[in-house]
This record gives sequence, structure tokens and C-alpha cells, in this order.
Amino acid sequence: MARTTIVVALVVTAVIGTGAALLVARAQTPTAAPPSSAPLNTTAVVKVDLSDTQSFAGTLGFGGAQPVKGAGTGLLTKLPKPGDTTERGTSLYWVNDRPVPVFFGDTPLFRKLEKPENVGRDVAVVADNLVELGYAIGTRASTPEKTAYTEALGAAVKLWQRDTGLEQTGTLDVGQVLVLPGPARVNSVKAQPGDEVAGELMSVTSTAKVVTVPVAATEVSKLKVGAAVTVVRPDAKEVPGTITAVSTTAVDQQNGQSQQGTPKVDVTVTPADAAAVADLDAASVQVKVTTETHAGVLAVPVGALVALREGGYALQLPGGELKAVQTGMFAKELVEVKGAGVEAGLKVVTTS
Repeated sequence: MARTTIVVALVVTAVIGTGAALLVARAQTPTAAPPSSAPLNTTAVVKVDLSDTQSFAGTLGFGGAQPVKGAGTGLLTKLPKPGDTTERGTSLYWVNDRPVPVFFGDTPLFRKLEKPENVGRDVAVVADNLVELGYAIGTRASTPEKTAYTEALGAAVKLWQRDTGLEQTGTLDVGQVLVLPGPARVNSVKAQPGDEVAGELMSVTSTAKVVTVPVAATEVSKLKVGAAVTVVRPDAKEVPGTITAVSTTAVDQQNGQSQQGTPKVDVTVTPADAAAVADLDAASVQVKVTTETHAGVLAVPVGALVALREGGYALQLPGGELKAVQTGMFAKELVEVKGAGVEAGLKVVTTS
């Protein structure tokens, strides 16, 4: 037992001695100099134009379809197919095996045109279209409301009827021409050969591709006719476009009932280059719209803002001084700032 005690004491003494030696050695090791501070990232305050851009989901296609109704009497003997298009002077359907040519205008024929006493906008539509088709119509009034069905106009109608293969009467009756707002593409056909012409025949769209964008009624005031926008295709290619129409009817997109649920307003965008979307008949796209612009403002990267304990923000100068600023628009990772002593070119610290 005594021998064991002596051995333990020696071991303890050795350990204590070793620890003391280590402490002495550490005390004698020189203290390393603290690492130098990393260089600060700085940036300059810049003067720029900042724009707030929003993206809206839209659908590329031929726009909304409009119904086409026939007029007059007779049976349909020939109808178009979906996708067919028409131009001024061509026909979309036949009645009693005679073509019904298309005129462009805003007033359908609502009476038989046969004498100079027939005056009005329907006569003006006939006159306008014959002129566009290359026929001389003689002297006419300067306004649509005063345009008369003169002898010269009747003679032009008769000549056009001969060239078109119609009966050469020199008169035009209800249903003998179809008046459309412009070039049209057949969207769907409702009637069948043998049906009476007086009724809904088909629906048509514009021949030009457009983007229809349903926008919340609370946001549509940001979108103005004539504003430039960007259409982003499904393949991410960007196509310039213009807002060409803003509907005045708010519709619930879920059940189609006006002014119920979440009302939306249809905004129509026309691509600037039709060839840029020629390969797409229909597609989901995004429309980027600049809704607000602040021109010539001072801005810094968002990472340059320093949140103050008492509230608000500041910019830190390389020497450590803080300059309080007011923030404005945030756009493209930049933020509009203004404050005492803050000017273009001022160097400030930033995180990126």
C-alpha cells in the first residue's frame, strides 16, 4: 500500500510539472497581430431614370370573336371553314348559290339602295368600298351622313356587279353584301348549308394576332392606350408591343357575370412585329408594362442602405460617417435616395 501511494504522488507531481511547463511556454509565445480589416465595397451615387415594371399574364391569339349574322332572304349554299380569311370584295358565304361579298365599314345595309333620295352612312360605306376597289363613283358629299346614291354611284355598282359575277342591277338590297369592321378570320361556323341566311352564321376575329390581358379593375388605370409594352413569348424571347385597346366592361373571369367576384378588364396588346409571333397561333405569354417612371433621380444599390436604430435609413461613407436619406422607388436592384449632402458621384459603402 505505501509503495502505491508513492507512485501516485510521483505521477501527480509529473503532471503538474508538465502543465506548468506548458503554461510557461505559452506565456513566452509572441502574440500574433490581429488580421487587417477586409477592404470595403464601395459604390457611387448615380443619377438615373427608374421605372416600375409589372408583369401581367396574357394570351396570344386572334382576339375576341364577334358573331356574324346574315340578313335578307334565301338559303345558305356555301359556308367557310374555321381559319378562312376574307378581304374587301371577297366572300365568306353564298346565298341561293350567289356570293355575298364583304365590304368594310361601320354601317350595314339596312335598306335597298336604288335612287338619289337614298342618303346616309350606308351609302357612304358602298361608295368608300367601290373607291378602294378601283371604281369611279363621280362626285360625292364630304360627310358620310350626306352621301347620296347618285347615278354615277349606281353605274359603278353595276360595273362592280358584272366583275363580281352578280346580277347587274345597279342596286343593292339588304343582305347582298356583308359589312365587317375590317379583314376577318373565321373563328367558328354555326350555320349549315340549307339554313335560312337570316340568323347567326359564324364568329370571326381579326386577322392580326393580339395579346388579351385580363387586368384587375383596380389596376387597369395604370394601362393606357398607346403605351409601349414588352410581350415575353413562352421561349423567353421579347417582342415590343403597344396597348391598342382597354375594355370599359369589368367582368368576373370565373363565371363571366359582369361586376361579380373579382372583376377584370380586358386589355388588348398588339405586337409591333407580326412576324415575331407568326409561328404561334395561340400561347400563354407575359406582358411587361412600365407603370411608373421617376426621371433623373439619385440612386444606389439596395445593399448600400443602412437601417437606423431610430428608424429610417442612411448611407455610410468610407470613413464611417452616416448620412440619413429618404428612400423612393425601388427598381432593378436600385433604390431612389435623397438627403442632405447626397449627390451624384458620392462614394458610399455597399454590401454588393
